Amino acid sequence: MMDQLEQQRLARILNQTLSIALVGASNRPERASYQVMEYLLQQGYQVHPINPQLAGAIILGQTCVAELDELDQPVQLINVFRRGEFAADIALEAIEHDALCLWLQEGVQSTAAAESAAEAELEYVEDLCIKKVHRQLLG
Repeated sequence: MMDQLEQQRLARILNQTLSIALVGASNRPERASYQVMEYLLQQGYQVHPINPQLAGAIILGQTCVAELDELDQPVQLINVFRRGEFAADIALEAIEHDALCLWLQEGVQSTAAAESAAEAELEYVEDLCIKKVHRQLLG
């Protein structure tokens, strides 16, 4: 369970965020990444799906790109639906792109990503569902 300070930190991150890159996006409605993307769009966030296998596909009205480098605008938050071993590289990309927060979804953890984020003073969240947290704190 989150303590009050952590709840305040997460609420602040969610309130400051306008634009989200969703790494590991899916075009399948039964997948968590699809459901989370749909929820975030409904909450008024700009969500940019990222998945090399689906590049060019339209997911929930948004064009999917292969990687962060292909986005034509900055994003504040990188939401990661990839296994933990990919998170360290994504953390470095997030830092390179001046993101404010790297958020690893429920079940995703990475010591290397956490260390990179801390070094770069990048807000870091791991093993939490952004949809559940948003619902709980701001919903």
